[in-house]
Amino acid sequence: MTFAFKFTQNLLFMDTIFNHRSIRKYKNTAISDEVLNKLLLAATRASNTGNMQVYSIVVTQDAEIRKQLCEAHFNQGMVNEAPVHLTFCADINRFEKWCELNNAEPGYDNFLWFYNATIDAVLASQNACLEAEHHNLGICYLGTTTYMAEKIIDILDLPKGVVPVTSIVIGYPDETPELTDRLPLEGIIHYEKYKKYDEQKIKNIHAPKEALNSTKKLIEENGTENLAQIFTDKRYKKADNIHFSNEYLKVLKKQGFMNQ
Repeated sequence: MTFAFKFTQNLLFMDTIFNHRSIRKYKNTAISDEVLNKLLLAATRASNTGNMQVYSIVVTQDAEIRKQLCEAHFNQGMVNEAPVHLTFCADINRFEKWCELNNAEPGYDNFLWFYNATIDAVLASQNACLEAEHHNLGICYLGTTTYMAEKIIDILDLPKGVVPVTSIVIGYPDETPELTDRLPLEGIIHYEKYKKYDEQKIKNIHAPKEALNSTKKLIEENGTENLAQIFTDKRYKKADNIHFSNEYLKVLKKQGFMNQ
């Protein structure tokens, strides 16, 4: 492999990262097995806890099952449109069975290992997304996975020890949305130690986002005073947060992750 080729590949990879956008409209075009296998392999190459890979990925292409998943994901049309749906799960089921087969007593049925497995699953999902976008595919994360975990468990026949933590839809884009805004680095990065945010710094960090025309349009459409109220009063309301949080904790207990 020549230096020039490596350099070009690195530029393409960086371009993939800095031009990421969520795609919500997809063409009716199948993804080849070769490309799908590449992104799944990329997912498995992600960093993980102890090289144990306590996660699983459920690949759903069947139209009828995707229809059921679409209903679980609050009827987001892209779940039906995109030809591939991936559900990334925290999974101690497989590893515990392997331990038991080898006369080793597992101790992973607790919240710590749900957290470890969740990190593993999300790292794997991001690898899959980067590889998918490298092949000119579009992706979109589905935050509704944790909201409707129990229903997804039923649809996908997930056994005890397995809990869905995130999902992505993948397909060839049928739209080219603008890049979404991000907070400036000074709003996210802390050097050496965490630096406290005073009132003025908070205002400065969020000012560019609040000044966008798209933000002003959102505020008008939602009938709120400002952008913050869109999050607190419209998108992620306290009552809903408490409800879905309690439901997810019930799922974790039911699936065997809350033993002491």
